Amino acid sequence: MFRVLIVGAGLTGSLCACLLRREMPSNTRIVVWDKARGAGGRMATSRSPNDPTCTADLGAQYITATPYYSQKHQSFYEELLAHSILKFLTAPVEGMVMKEDGSRNFITPRGISSIVKHYLGESAGAEVFFNYHVTHIHLKDEKWEVCRKSGAPEQFHAVVLTMPVPQILQLQGDLDKLIDRTQRQKLEAVSYSSRYALGLFYEAGTEIDGPWAAKYITNNPCIRFISIDNKKRNLESTDAGPAVVIHTSMTFGLEHLEEGKEKVEPLILEELARVLPGLPKPVSTECQKWRYSQVTQAVSESPGQMTIHARPLLVCGGDGFTHSNFDGCTDSALKILDVFKSNL
Repeated sequence: MFRVLIVGAGLTGSLCACLLRREMPSNTRIVVWDKARGAGGRMATSRSPNDPTCTADLGAQYITATPYYSQKHQSFYEELLAHSILKFLTAPVEGMVMKEDGSRNFITPRGISSIVKHYLGESAGAEVFFNYHVTHIHLKDEKWEVCRKSGAPEQFHAVVLTMPVPQILQLQGDLDKLIDRTQRQKLEAVSYSSRYALGLFYEAGTEIDGPWAAKYITNNPCIRFISIDNKKRNLESTDAGPAVVIHTSMTFGLEHLEEGKEKVEPLILEELARVLPGLPKPVSTECQKWRYSQVTQAVSESPGQMTIHARPLLVCGGDGFTHSNFDGCTDSALKILDVFKSNL
């Protein structure tokens, strides 16, 4: 049995698991570890603690496909559309700037994390474990011995690291000496923006009025984007309560990055009251700190992956090696698959 460990159950990690299952021999055993309590990574969908049918996307809000990527990744879009995971964005988004003529925007009726869950589901037989926080990687007996915060070390024939690049560089063990000087320089040059997201959950029947489903806010020091999430996803229902999502500006995120969420949330709510006066009081809230929100500087030349060791294989991937969107993560997963095909 050939054991492959994928670290990270976000979009790149889940799609890697799916592609490896489809392309690798049947004796390949795929294992996915993620330090969070659920799948999604930065494609996270949260649920109200009072009503599980009331959900909010605290990470990515929608997917934009340019004409180039619509063609390049046509099979991926067609698959997600066929399973009703993606649908076209038809609700009004005020202030949206289309990057390119002919681009198409998609929403996820079941939440943005449904994309990740679909790919994990397509990784038939893959073992997925949450609350598994990797700390050390050692080269031992021509395998990788991987340690986590709690539990016994496990050995794998190949390892794929898909977490943000700074978290890769923080790993202990043999990884530090295996990364060569040029690779280290490229990895250390990767940078990310930071921001907070705040989800407001409401009781069923609450009315949130407005001419838009989502809106980009300009000239505000705190708030950059607001979404009435159920309207954005065309989920008008009398049974499920509405949800509102607020994304802060990068400047605000950086300024308050090292503060606790309990201190930052009141600042966001105070500013929100100025931007949307009269907004009803939610029954619950959830504040999310995105330390690594979006890549502002990827690995030079955006290779999609970086192979640290060929045999046994250890490869890094994710948006830090491409760019921060669906197509960047898809490109990375495809590049990682190519590495497996050529090295194994």
